[in-house]
Amino acid sequence: MTPLSPSEEDGRARRGTYPAGNRLMGRIVGCSGSKATVSAIAGLDGNGLAELWSVGRLISISVADNRVVALVCSMETAASAWSETDENIMHIEVELVGEIRTGVTGKAEFSAGITQYPYLGAVAHRMRSSDLAIIYDPGVSDTAVIGKLTQDTSLGALIHVPSLLSRHFAVVGTTGVGKTTAVTLLLHKALKADPSLRVLILDPHNEFAAAFPTESVVIDTDTLDLPFWLFKLEEFTEVLFRGRPAIPEEIDALRDLIPEAKRMFKGSTDTALIRRGPEKSSLTADTPVPYRIADLLALIDERIGKLEGRLEKPHLRSLKVRVQAAINDPRYEFMFSSNTIHDTILTTISHIFRIPGDGKPVTTFQLSGIPSEVVNSVASILCRMAFEIALWSAGGVRILVVCEEAHRYVPADPKLGFFPTRQAISRIAKEGRKYGVSLGVITQRPGELDPTILSQCSTVFAMRLSNDHDQDIIRSAIPDSSASTLSFLSSIGNGEAIAFGEAVAVPMRMMFERVSENILPRANSGLQPVHRGDPNNVDLGKIVMRMRHIDDTARPAAPASPSPSHHSPQAETFRPQPPSITPQMPSIDPAQEFDVAAAHRRLSDAQSARQTGMASRDDYGQPAAPAAAPRHEMSSLRSSLLKKPLSSLLKD
Repeated sequence: MTPLSPSEEDGRARRGTYPAGNRLMGRIVGCSGSKATVSAIAGLDGNGLAELWSVGRLISISVADNRVVALVCSMETAASAWSETDENIMHIEVELVGEIRTGVTGKAEFSAGITQYPYLGAVAHRMRSSDLAIIYDPGVSDTAVIGKLTQDTSLGALIHVPSLLSRHFAVVGTTGVGKTTAVTLLLHKALKADPSLRVLILDPHNEFAAAFPTESVVIDTDTLDLPFWLFKLEEFTEVLFRGRPAIPEEIDALRDLIPEAKRMFKGSTDTALIRRGPEKSSLTADTPVPYRIADLLALIDERIGKLEGRLEKPHLRSLKVRVQAAINDPRYEFMFSSNTIHDTILTTISHIFRIPGDGKPVTTFQLSGIPSEVVNSVASILCRMAFEIALWSAGGVRILVVCEEAHRYVPADPKLGFFPTRQAISRIAKEGRKYGVSLGVITQRPGELDPTILSQCSTVFAMRLSNDHDQDIIRSAIPDSSASTLSFLSSIGNGEAIAFGEAVAVPMRMMFERVSENILPRANSGLQPVHRGDPNNVDLGKIVMRMRHIDDTARPAAPASPSPSHHSPQAETFRPQPPSITPQMPSIDPAQEFDVAAAHRRLSDAQSARQTGMASRDDYGQPAAPAAAPRHEMSSLRSSLLKKPLSSLLKD
């Protein structure tokens, strides 16, 4: 539709022949550098004019051959009350957003700048659908439709997927507004646009497994093997000290002894007591090279001394007790199981980061079952490894790390949180786009998130936020020319968001499209409910067994006959069976996990090695038993250590 000149607009307005889609709404009575005031009159019957004005809507202002785009910020009547007998004069405050003008190619295009400001008396009219399509069109390929525009539901909300992924994004909003569902939609769109993308989701609530039933593997405490030797020194000491301040003397001892233990694993005959020359070694306490906890304990004993000087080295004895307590804690089994003593770094990286993906490019890392004092260390390792994989692959592997409840890992207060985790996530945020690793931040409290991380997210989807401080944080991140867009952030509906940043042309208020029921995220801990229905019939014993980290699925039923020559069929059912395929890192299939039954703990690598003829050793470097128990059974050495009193350990 050809734009009308001001004289034509005035003439049609006077004659009452103004087109319905381009209806006269008012005239400019005031203008500043960034805002303007529109005066409008609603007749005795309203003429439908009052219904066209709404906060958050875009309008057009005709200026010569251009159409200035303005956003309605506030409205009020000239009088203090609404008259039912006289005409009502309305004053509408609008913010100037940009203008639509004819480009060099002869086509209409939108520009964020304004070349001609509205003059007094300029006509303000209703925004056309064709103009809205021009305004919100990113003007590039590789776009995806993620919903509908709130102002005109016939138009789709478009985002530029490469900009979304390469420059990081954030989804913020209070609890219950649909953040997880929105992220699920965005990830599905991203995977469709870039099938080679690998996605790692740090999932503290176990919600995303159901959102990717066929595209993801689930890693939890039952299927996780994250060897302790992959931990940097700071991450390992965070585990040993359970989040409490570390003792410098013990840290210094670990920094000296861990490299020695790594050399011993490689076959070196050197010990910590032999004076080494000034030769350079590539092994440090942070090098991801395997070593045995048994060698580390032996080196600590060697420093303590068996007969003399024991009372002079209390920090070494304390360090030994800490290490033994960690390896005997069943919650840390994913770090110290017999599966972690081998050099399994290739298998671990392949399994976690889906290289190759085998048709499942998404990894949902369920953190709810991991001890709270270890979560920060695990998150630090995963983010650090994601960056290093992208770095050393020279961009050959593109990884997206999604951090749910990101304010837990990178809080605004630098005194809180775990520094290595903050450092790993900050490195992705600051340098990741250069190497092909990007970050997705999800939080309900942006005010508690490190502002540096949020400032690196070039695209933000702001959903409803009720906290004033959180609103101020988001308002400070949006361009000044569209600051009033967030003035109604506390009142938008569920599933609705204000998107702004690199992935969208201009800040837009939009409604996310609905996600189908089969990929709707929902919380699930990976366990089958002990009972459905009346809580009075719940098996409390089964709950307690799970609290004690005892696998109730591995308990054989009592035999039907006392005869020792016959076995119960039920007992046979729970007997561990050797794997029938090549040993590899297994995973939970979400499609089976949420529809059939809870996954059993897998067999140890010792059994797999025995099946293929490979030699296997346990945590302390001893040959594995010929019939290794499943992973949920503790070794006899661990059991014996658990039975020892603390005083006896201090005397050793």
